[in-house]
Amino acid sequence: MRRGSWKGDAMATGDNIIFLENLEWFDETGRELVHRLPEKGSGEIKYGAQLTVRESQAGVFFYKGKAIEAFGPGRHTLKTGNIPVLTKIASIPWAMRSPLRAEMYFTNLKIFTNLKWGTRDPVAFKDSELGLIRLRAFGVFNLQIVQPVLFINTMVGTQGIYTTEGVEEYLNRVIVSRFNDYMGETIDSILNLPAKYDEMSLALAKRLQQDFSHFGLAMTHLYLNSITPPPEVQQAIDDRSRMGVFNDMNKLMQMKAAMAMEKAADAQSDGGGAGMGMGTGLGLMMPAMFAQYFAGAGPQAAPQAPQAEGVACPDCQNTIPADAKFCPYCGHQQLVIKQCANCGKNLTANAKFCPRCGHPAEERPQPRFCPKCGVENLPDAKFCSSCGEKMEG
Repeated sequence: MRRGSWKGDAMATGDNIIFLENLEWFDETGRELVHRLPEKGSGEIKYGAQLTVRESQAGVFFYKGKAIEAFGPGRHTLKTGNIPVLTKIASIPWAMRSPLRAEMYFTNLKIFTNLKWGTRDPVAFKDSELGLIRLRAFGVFNLQIVQPVLFINTMVGTQGIYTTEGVEEYLNRVIVSRFNDYMGETIDSILNLPAKYDEMSLALAKRLQQDFSHFGLAMTHLYLNSITPPPEVQQAIDDRSRMGVFNDMNKLMQMKAAMAMEKAADAQSDGGGAGMGMGTGLGLMMPAMFAQYFAGAGPQAAPQAPQAEGVACPDCQNTIPADAKFCPYCGHQQLVIKQCANCGKNLTANAKFCPRCGHPAEERPQPRFCPKCGVENLPDAKFCSSCGEKMEG
């Protein structure tokens, strides 16, 4: 496959036919950074040779071992000391080879995309949460030649063809070295990395600009695809995530159990007298169960000791323990408290009648039963608390 072109145009001079060069180059592989004509050794480029440079190229003309001039897009005429016929005669002492050697280097100015970079060996990193771990990082970057003469003199040298494979390995090591420094200075834990990929890519590309500019190159873009710990560290992260899920599952199961019991209580309450008691008991358990869930109490939570029921001091009306003999606020002497069997009001031990409803303190009124469903109701109930039936009498 011919990548470069070194063609001649005929020019008649008496009985001899002399050819002038027409130099141009096409990158058919898409991976060549620099291509030299001639590809092997040097040439005797004649005076008046034509050079054609495309928009995406730059031509650097070397004559007598030095870079003479850089050419932009267009057609150019080269001037050397190799004059047809005369040069051949003058080169007889050098075995018919002119000592006026010349080469044309074509540099590809397009942006080379999808160049790979990554850590060949894991890099040690001190994580604030996981401790000392080893990481691998991978990504891609884009490359462009911005100073053709500097690039040829510092990296290409005298190679006839220079591709991205020739520079990719070296640049990969430079990127990894800068990446290690950046990680150690700015990242505290790999658990926070996914949200910082864009920020890290921009900052790392900025750090690498000076490294690339030494060779006449520019990194137009750099992308960070992944940063991965070794399998054992990934397993530890997964186990940590599962523990968090299990804690949430415990709370979820408590809530679902409470909801199921509430539903069962509603269903049994519709079944009659026997179910009424169970439904009422389950209903009374609901507030405590939900309070335990929302407070975040787990299965190992220590049970709290029941607190003594408080009563109001008849003198200052402050709430005091039911078994207190004196009020701690006003000093009022308290007698043993009991409740009215009719309305539930707190009574002193020597009370004979309830001051609220007038019911005898020692006499317990007979409960009223619903004539329809048979559920027990308060003595003064006018309607059944279960089915709504009007009570008789």
